[in-house]
Amino acid sequence: MVDGMPRVRVWVNGRLVDDGPSLEALDHGITVGDGAFETGKVVGGVLFAPGRHHDRMDRSLAGLGLPLLDRRRVQEGIDAVLGMGPMRFGRLRYTVTAGPGPLGSDRLEGSATYLVTAIEQEPPPTVSTVAVVPWTRNERGALAGLKTTSYAENVVALAAAKRLGATEAILANTAGYLCEGTGTNVFVVLDGVVMTPSLDSGPLAGVTRALVIEWLRQEGLQVVEDHLPMTLLDDADEVWLTSSVRDVSAVTRIEVAPAGLTLGGMPLPAPPVTPRVLGNGPGPVARLARDVFARHQAVSMNP
Repeated sequence: MVDGMPRVRVWVNGRLVDDGPSLEALDHGITVGDGAFETGKVVGGVLFAPGRHHDRMDRSLAGLGLPLLDRRRVQEGIDAVLGMGPMRFGRLRYTVTAGPGPLGSDRLEGSATYLVTAIEQEPPPTVSTVAVVPWTRNERGALAGLKTTSYAENVVALAAAKRLGATEAILANTAGYLCEGTGTNVFVVLDGVVMTPSLDSGPLAGVTRALVIEWLRQEGLQVVEDHLPMTLLDDADEVWLTSSVRDVSAVTRIEVAPAGLTLGGMPLPAPPVTPRVLGNGPGPVARLARDVFARHQAVSMNP
C-alpha cells in the first residue's frame, strides 16, 4: 500500500495480494509497457458496462498482437476484489500484459499476466477544468485508439495541466485537430449541435463516449463525429468531457499551456486556443446528457 492512498484491492493471476510481491520483475508490462487495460466505475458493488469494456479490451489486445481476453479469468479477479467488502462507488481496473519477457521489445511465448485492482472513492465532481497542452496524439501510430499500459505521455501532459490549475489536459492530433484528454473524450456544443472528434482523429473509443452518442441521438439531438479544429474550443457554447468514472463532466474553464514546453529538448509554441471561462456549472446540453445517462444506467448496468 502506498502511504496516503486509500486501500487498493489487488488480485494477480488467481490470488488476492496484500503487500507482498505480485509481479515478476521481467514482466513485459513493466519493462516495456506491453499490455492493455480497462478502467470502469463500480456502483453499489457492481461494475458498469462490463461487456463493452471487455469488447474494447479485445480490440486493444488484438491491436497489440496478444491473445484475446480470457473473460472467465478476468471475471474471477473482478469477483475477488469486489467480494472483499461493500463498495458504494469506486474505480476498478483490469490489466493484461504479455507476461514475462526479455528486456527489449521482443516477446517470449508464455502466459499472460492478469491483474485486477479496485479502490473505493468519492463520486467525481460534475465539472472539470482543462488545459490545452502543445504535445500531440499520433492518430496514425501503432497504438492509436488502443488502451495500453504505455501511458507516460499522459502522465507528462496531465502534470503540465495540473501546474496550470486544471484537472485534465486536452491534446490535438498531429494534423492539428482536436483529439482527446489524457483519460477522457471531448465534446463541444455549438448552436445546439453536439460534436466530438471522430475515431479516425485518434481518440480512444470511450465506452461512455459511445453511450452518450447513442443515447443523445435517441433523444433526438444531432451528434456529429468529425475532424474538429482546435479553435472550436474558442467558439463552443459548451465543452464537456466523458469517461468511465466521470460520466459527463462540464468544462468550466479552459487554460492554455504557454510557449516553451519542450519536445525532444526543442521548445514548442503555445496551442492555438484562447483561455476562457465557460461558466460555473454544466450548461443545458450537458445537464441533459447527464440526466439521460443516469436514466439509462438505472435501467441496466450492462448496456
